[in-house]
Amino acid sequence: MDWMDLEREKGITIQSAATYAQWGGTNLNIIDTPGHVDFTIEVERALRVLDGAVLVLCSVSGVQSQTITVDRQMRRYNVPRISFINKMDRAGANPSRIIDQIRTKLKIPAAALQVPIGAEDAFEGVVDVLTKRAIYNRGARGEDVVYGEVPAHMVDSVNAAHDELVATLAEVDDEIGELFIEERTPSEQQIRDAVRRATIARKFTPVLMGSAIKDKGIQSLLDAVISYLPNPTEITNTMLDVDNDEKVIDVVPYSSQPFVGLAFKLEEGKYGQLTYIRVYQGRLEKGQFAYHVKTGKKVKISRLVRMHSNSMEDVDSVGAGEICALFGIDCASGDTFTDGTINSSMSTMFVPESVISLSLTPKDKNSPNFSKALNRFQREDPTFRVHVDSESKQTIISGMGELHLEIYVERMRREYNVDCITGKPQVAFRETVTRKSPFVYTHKKQSGGAGQFGRVIGYIEPIDPEQHAELPHEFVNNVMGGNIPTQYIPACEKGYMDGLQEGFMVGHPVVGVRMVLEDGAAHSVDSSELAFRLATFYAFREAFKQSSPRILEPVMTVEVSAPVEFQGNVLGSLNKRKGMIIDTETQEDYCVVAAEVPLNNMFGYSTELRSATQGKGEFSMEYKRHSPVLPNVQEDLIKEHQAKLAEKK
Repeated sequence: MDWMDLEREKGITIQSAATYAQWGGTNLNIIDTPGHVDFTIEVERALRVLDGAVLVLCSVSGVQSQTITVDRQMRRYNVPRISFINKMDRAGANPSRIIDQIRTKLKIPAAALQVPIGAEDAFEGVVDVLTKRAIYNRGARGEDVVYGEVPAHMVDSVNAAHDELVATLAEVDDEIGELFIEERTPSEQQIRDAVRRATIARKFTPVLMGSAIKDKGIQSLLDAVISYLPNPTEITNTMLDVDNDEKVIDVVPYSSQPFVGLAFKLEEGKYGQLTYIRVYQGRLEKGQFAYHVKTGKKVKISRLVRMHSNSMEDVDSVGAGEICALFGIDCASGDTFTDGTINSSMSTMFVPESVISLSLTPKDKNSPNFSKALNRFQREDPTFRVHVDSESKQTIISGMGELHLEIYVERMRREYNVDCITGKPQVAFRETVTRKSPFVYTHKKQSGGAGQFGRVIGYIEPIDPEQHAELPHEFVNNVMGGNIPTQYIPACEKGYMDGLQEGFMVGHPVVGVRMVLEDGAAHSVDSSELAFRLATFYAFREAFKQSSPRILEPVMTVEVSAPVEFQGNVLGSLNKRKGMIIDTETQEDYCVVAAEVPLNNMFGYSTELRSATQGKGEFSMEYKRHSPVLPNVQEDLIKEHQAKLAEKK
């Protein structure tokens, strides 16, 4: 189902893909989601619309950092799961260790429904613990399922697995618990019913195993999906009644009811925008009108398709519980559609905050495809954000990780022929004064006819920008006796504002300064608004240079959470970036570290943190204040700015 060239090259899933299948008379709607933490939104929106999930684990690596993230997402949307241990043919395969990890790291009771026959190269098949039959896959693609007797050397291990399954179920299911206390052996059907009840109640996860690449154990997994995961009528989904003060009402998952559907994914295809919809209630038919709850618009369903990865199958109607796609509908991810008889909205999905930003510059400045590509990617992926920095005028892209942004830059090159240069985004520095500095400045210019003349006298002094947060600068007019005519005072203030916009050290705005205008002189012919504006601007520049100016940098409050065993690594990584540790707190087996770190030192931190904590660490940061930079950093910044100015010339 990974159809993009990039996915095949890198060997990872980047976009979730939907398909439709039938197994034993049951219709299945399947979505394959990425496993990498950078593409977490794809998992997020798939889990929002699915009723059950298969959590795929590696028989060697087991529970990885992304598994823990996906587990958290499953809990957020109350999705029951079956666990499948894949790659049983790999060297070092150890399913019992993986089951222990599910219990300890994911904190959910788990037990195996199968025992492997051999492992690594010798992996042949599995034994079903409930029926006590061996299951082998034969044929070119494992399509022939052959049943046999349990190998003699495995009888004890199969019985032990059966006892462990019953003991685990006894803790989470009342019926099995009573039989267990009375020391009676439950029947096969009683155990199946208990597994289904406990799985749907999210108290237990059955564990199956196999090898996808060798086509072993897949049929048993599909049987388990139908036996143990809920059908749409067994899951309670809710919606909010817009007309009745957003009262919570249950969705009735039957095709005879009025239609309700949720748009959960957008994709730009060759035929325009493709909108994936999960039908929760009622039927959606070709040619009918749907009502877009958010905008109140009616849209006609001109074409209805069922997706098979990137190929489509036209259908006339889809019923409750199915996933389909529509063309030519203008909507956002998470919008609700109804048939117009009910005005209800379903809750949208959770969108995590972006953690990393890069500046992006196209090599060809005139390419129209640059903005077209960015607009498309933003519509498709809510975690990919684009903005233009008001100070540096750079295009800044933000996302969930370095791989996430790298993939989008590569897609721009391949799909839109736009080559881009990425770089560290410019930090919003500020400049300020540290002491009072007087000025006396005369602006004279004579060039035949009326010239320019303006004289200003006064001083500038520092003010605390935190106490004047709303307006971090002031202009005070103390001119007496009309030495500067009143009509020129606003021009003086404009000249001061011009100076504030672009500082004189590194070209960033000036804050924390008050200008007091005390005296001046004007000429009856040569004085003008422009003359006084320029006089004040140059006076401010001269005084600023004499006032021991400093560069301020943004300092962020950074909060890092990671397992306790990585606390030393986290503290070391923050100290290395000149962070000041404010607080550390331990909660169960996680530690939370709060620190203040200059933003300029935080670039690339998400990758470093993942490396230092085996991918288990997470961090968030928010702006705290601007603080003076170290003298050596100030010198470097000024030199860098002067070099840039020299390049422009």
